[in-house]
Amino acid sequence: MEPSSSRPTILERLSALLMREPEDREQLIQLLRGAFERNLLDADALSIIEGAMQVSDMQVRDIMVPRAQMDVIHMDEPPERIVETVIEAAHSRFPVVGESKDDVIGILLAKELLRYFAGKEFDLRDTLRPAVFIPESKRLNVLLREFRASRNHMAIVVDEYGGVAGLVTIEDVLEQIVGDIEDEYDFDETADNIVLDNAGRYRVKATTEIEDFNAAFGTAFADGDYQTIGGLVIHRLGRLPRRNESLQVDGLRIQVLRADSRRVHTLLIDSQKGLALDRAE
Repeated sequence: MEPSSSRPTILERLSALLMREPEDREQLIQLLRGAFERNLLDADALSIIEGAMQVSDMQVRDIMVPRAQMDVIHMDEPPERIVETVIEAAHSRFPVVGESKDDVIGILLAKELLRYFAGKEFDLRDTLRPAVFIPESKRLNVLLREFRASRNHMAIVVDEYGGVAGLVTIEDVLEQIVGDIEDEYDFDETADNIVLDNAGRYRVKATTEIEDFNAAFGTAFADGDYQTIGGLVIHRLGRLPRRNESLQVDGLRIQVLRADSRRVHTLLIDSQKGLALDRAE
């Protein structure tokens, strides 16, 4: 029999239990959350690690922009109409299609239109980049690796019959890891909730409270069923709106400038009755 002094103490056994390597993903997450609670990880680092782990369990179909919500350019459109589409949708890349959305010919980078604005010859077909097609079932971690290797930023998602089911961008994948990524069309967090753009319209954060919105636009929306202007839009439509969808409400044309599958982010307001903010200046 071994001497009792060689046996591990209760404290040593407890320490070994606590310090052992995690046996599955759930234990690893609990370990990371424990590190966060002990201030060994900050909240952002924990969120990014959890997001990276979640990506390996998700498929393209979970985050893609559905076919019905795809902003596309038709091959036979004149340059003037293409410019209008690019400005209105405010994306950096667009699928170019033939007779239907199933006939994707290539990808147009918005910056290629600089040739048109510079007065140079612009041939849409000559400016197109090859389209990349992927199945709905592809895992996001694999797609991200392929995006990085190929330097592509957009892929067309096809279903089991070869039809176009939607599209996905590298930004969509990264947002699953680090959260929403803001671009030049998004608000600075320190900016006002209501901002006048160069076209005389107003970009409004969807989180703007109804009381503040009423004060700015001279409206009288009640806040019983919703607290924000984004909530009002969802309430009026009876569902989450699609990007670029618009509605008329009390003399205002409200267009959804930015939204995803979970919430509305930014609205574009055309006022037909004059803005109270302008009258107050």
